[in-house]
Amino acid sequence: MRNTDFFKNKKVIIAGFARSGIACANLLFSLGTDVSISDNKETQATRLNLSKLKSKKIKSELGVHTREFLRHNDILVISPGVPKNALPILWAQELNIPVISEIEVAWILCPATVIAVTGSSGKTTVTTLIAKTIEASGKKAFICGNIGTPFSAEVSNITGEDFVCLEASSFQLEHIKDFKPKVGVMLNFSKNHLDRHKDMREYLEAKKRIFMNQKKDDFLVLNELDEALKNLAKESTGKVIYFSETDEFNPNQAAAVAVCKILGIDKKVCLKVFSEFKGLEHRFEQVAEINNIKFINDSKATLVESTVWALNCINSPVILIAGGRDKGVDYQGILPWAKDKVKEVILIGEAKEKIKKALNGFLNISAAQSLEEAVRMAYEKSAPGDYVLFSPMCSSFDMFSDYEERGRVFKNAVRDLKIKYGA
Repeated sequence: MRNTDFFKNKKVIIAGFARSGIACANLLFSLGTDVSISDNKETQATRLNLSKLKSKKIKSELGVHTREFLRHNDILVISPGVPKNALPILWAQELNIPVISEIEVAWILCPATVIAVTGSSGKTTVTTLIAKTIEASGKKAFICGNIGTPFSAEVSNITGEDFVCLEASSFQLEHIKDFKPKVGVMLNFSKNHLDRHKDMREYLEAKKRIFMNQKKDDFLVLNELDEALKNLAKESTGKVIYFSETDEFNPNQAAAVAVCKILGIDKKVCLKVFSEFKGLEHRFEQVAEINNIKFINDSKATLVESTVWALNCINSPVILIAGGRDKGVDYQGILPWAKDKVKEVILIGEAKEKIKKALNGFLNISAAQSLEEAVRMAYEKSAPGDYVLFSPMCSSFDMFSDYEERGRVFKNAVRDLKIKYGA
């Protein structure tokens, strides 16, 4: 690591006690930092997370944020799930305590070349494709960030010869200060996260922070076909490279090829990696086939656009399971693709009434109290040759800790069905 004395003997408090908060606390403690963690929830999960801390010297408060716990710290680190109007941030601003994100902490310490990928959809796939292509070229790449493994959890293992492929959400970018990727990638921009951002302009401004510190020898990769992004070149100090979908490459592949060209990786390496890539868990993942009914886990689909993509991959009748926590999207956006394909929509979660209101009269709608019940209902309503598609169009945080837990629950429910009803 570089700059290892930066946090030494400083007092740092971390708001948010999930994966990134734990990783950041353990990293900073190993560097000689006086670390505290504050989370306004006291649950079985947050209590369990106490056991994941490296030392009992890491102080914590659960179930409440208090001004006094924050007051005497030098830095406040924000986990991605903490909104901008959270009390710790407001108090830190009043007390003139600097507020930074977890990826800023890791970037300060990281000696490697950082490639950061943001966008409304496709981030995980593109981040993974870039990393796999770098590895295929004979170099070491670390996949970090919003993809699942916190940047802070890996940075102590990274050398100057390595590459970091970082999936960066708008939440993570909100509180960067000096974070500067060598290559920043903006894949697309569509209506999303309006439960967090007050409007689309604020959402785009958060995304644009990915290139705000770039210099002339850095690169910004933009989607040439995205109206909101293609004109950002005039705001960038770095070298702008465009990508677009072609007959040879879909948009995700085209973005990865553009990055690999910057890194001097031959196109043939990209082609080989793409041909061997089997997709990601929780992204249009076929779980099982029961009596000629196929079950697809698309838990990572938190946008209407992602569900439209999934529907376009299916040429058979569909029972769609959807719902979760609303992100301020327009659910009628699926109708052009769903009207002639979706036999029924089974809704779960907080957003089910809003989705029902948007789709009622166009599609058959029913509701379930749990994801497990929805899976059973979908099987009962299906016929041989149908697909049961779990593609929520919503975030997972009303019922689950993240989309991964949500996807695992779906898969377990399908496997229970398979045991009960046979092959």
